[in-house]
Amino acid sequence: MTAMRLAGVDDLDRLMPMVEAFHREMGIGSDPVDREEALKPLLDGSPFGMIYLVGLDRAPMGYAIVTLSWAVEFGGMDAFLDEFWVRPAVRGRGIGTDILTRLPEALGAHGVKAIHLEVDRADEATRRMYNRAKFEDRERYMLMTRKL
Repeated sequence: MTAMRLAGVDDLDRLMPMVEAFHREMGIGSDPVDREEALKPLLDGSPFGMIYLVGLDRAPMGYAIVTLSWAVEFGGMDAFLDEFWVRPAVRGRGIGTDILTRLPEALGAHGVKAIHLEVDRADEATRRMYNRAKFEDRERYMLMTRKL
């Protein structure tokens, strides 16, 4: 079982390089200052979400950022797995599936009714991992965004 714990303000320096690596890998153009400003409230106990570190405290091998909202369709609080990343050197060992299986249990214990995520339709390997963790496609729906 892979270690997983809530991150706090003291974890920012460990988290920032991993978030930068994820954004680079996914082709997300983000500014380091904007990333830091977005992470700080979640590390400081914001009611809008939380960050989990994966692996050892001193040398985490990944992270999961979860944001919270409300959905009548699902009967209350729901969550969005905003970012999930595991270091490339340790991928393929079941770490991602382990965390994705345990994360819903942890969130469900706190009243979360559903967890959503976004995945590139062409990324078959990642989709298979999410399917193994019991995430299902919602073919009828498509995520749409309006940037403000």
